[in-house]
Amino acid sequence: MTDTAEQYPGETLGLPQTGRGSLASWRARVAALILDWAASMALAVILFGVGVLHEPGWRSWMTLAVFFVESSVLTGLAGGSFGQIIAKIGVVRLDGGPIGVLRALARQAMICLVLPTIVIGAERRALNDLALGTVVVNRR
Repeated sequence: MTDTAEQYPGETLGLPQTGRGSLASWRARVAALILDWAASMALAVILFGVGVLHEPGWRSWMTLAVFFVESSVLTGLAGGSFGQIIAKIGVVRLDGGPIGVLRALARQAMICLVLPTIVIGAERRALNDLALGTVVVNRR
């Protein structure tokens, strides 16, 4: 048995140390989030007008709503959001099955709540990943 100090991130989950299927880096995950948010802001401005950037009321929530829909649908269908696909990372279930739309909706709802996303456990997995049996991995 390997000493915990000598283990690489993802080893206890059965993931490879490097390459396709290995645990995604923080850099790739943050880059994907920034890309997703920027794309969501641009699409919200196109759909609902520039008021989404500065007006109070319902328009102020449209960037978050677009982010939720975009990331849920793409994660459920393609295994990753727009930003994750560009960053060459994706979300997979630990049991090997497809993530599916319902699990993607639940995961993105928790991400939109923020708190489950910033509480990070072992193996770079947030509460949303721990609760749903998912992990963010490299696609390349």
